Amino acid sequence: MTKHITLKQSTTQNRRTAIQQLLTGMAGLSLLGLPSGAVAGAYSADTKTVLSGTEPFYIPPAAPLQPGPGGLDIRTLIHSAQTNMQFSCVEFAVAARKMGPAPHYHKELDELMYVLEGTATVMVEDRFYEIPAGGWHFRPHGKVHTFFNKTDQPFRGIDMYFNQNFEDYLEELIHQLIPEMLEKKLTPEDPGIAKRMHDLHERFGIVGYPEKRQGIIEQFNLIA
Repeated sequence: MTKHITLKQSTTQNRRTAIQQLLTGMAGLSLLGLPSGAVAGAYSADTKTVLSGTEPFYIPPAAPLQPGPGGLDIRTLIHSAQTNMQFSCVEFAVAARKMGPAPHYHKELDELMYVLEGTATVMVEDRFYEIPAGGWHFRPHGKVHTFFNKTDQPFRGIDMYFNQNFEDYLEELIHQLIPEMLEKKLTPEDPGIAKRMHDLHERFGIVGYPEKRQGIIEQFNLIA
């Protein structure tokens, strides 16, 4: 990779940093107690058409994802549209001492985490689990959970999704809703944004407890 940074690259990095910072600042607000709704359809990343079968595919190696200035970042590796709605996954990276989303549960989604580097702490109901590199952790739907990094080193892992195209939720939130908020200088309290966030969570059947997030931050001395 070239060491020269163009003005366009610098602008793109600044935008990315702002998105990450806004996303992590919204983490306590983004998981609200909402009723279940219809699950979004599976779409091809290239054609946006519904798929009826699966085809072989290859994912080339990439440089390890970094947490970034916002302390948390994700990138989709496999879309549910590629597997006929059976499976999808994202790579994620979390900075040292960083809190994750507010405690929440999914009405349909099952999640399987694999830690690549560092150590993740996962909360399920009232129990905390330490997941070191090479470890796995399964979170079935209906269980209140969250994750965070209470160590002094970043951690990186793969989050795998079953029964729902949850990567579409993440991409809509991170790549559409938040950039629009930045462009228009809106906050989560804006009525239009609040409604879109409500509709997004309703569509994906997320029930959250944002009031429980601060207690975890204080208990483990984390960065919000």
